[in-house]
Order: sequence, then structure tokens, then C-alpha cells
Amino acid sequence: MATLNVSMPDSMREWIDAQIAAGEYSNASDYIRDLIRHDQRHRDTLRLALIEGEKSGISNHSVTDIAKKTKRQLKRA
Repeated sequence: MATLNVSMPDSMREWIDAQIAAGEYSNASDYIRDLIRHDQRHRDTLRLALIEGEKSGISNHSVTDIAKKTKRQLKRA
């Protein structure tokens, strides 16, 4: 396993320490690895959504219509 040294503001280190103290993570490395895994999943999901959108073809709806529909759906969620 590789080692990586990272510099960060004290406030970020305090946040990590608080997550560890809350029992969410066993140490800072565990927390950072979880953040990276989350980012990887997020990027994979986004990439797949873009591919799906590209394959779906051209929409007859305007960007404004799509944005309004999305906002309505988010309000219901």
C-alpha cells in the first residue's frame, strides 16, 4: 500500500478528527479512503448518465423546459 502526505488547514484536520471521535472512522486514512471511494462512485455514476443521455438522442424539449421539470421533481422528492 502506498503512503501519501497531504497538507491541509487546521480546520480540515479538526473535521477529520471529529469524524474519527464520533466513531465513523478508525483513523484519518480510513476517512480519506472513504472520500475517494465516494468520489469514484460519483464520477462513475455521472459518466454513465452522460453516456445514457448521449445515446438517448436529441430532445424536443428546451433546456428551460427540462430545468423546470427537474425542479418540480426535486421539490416532490
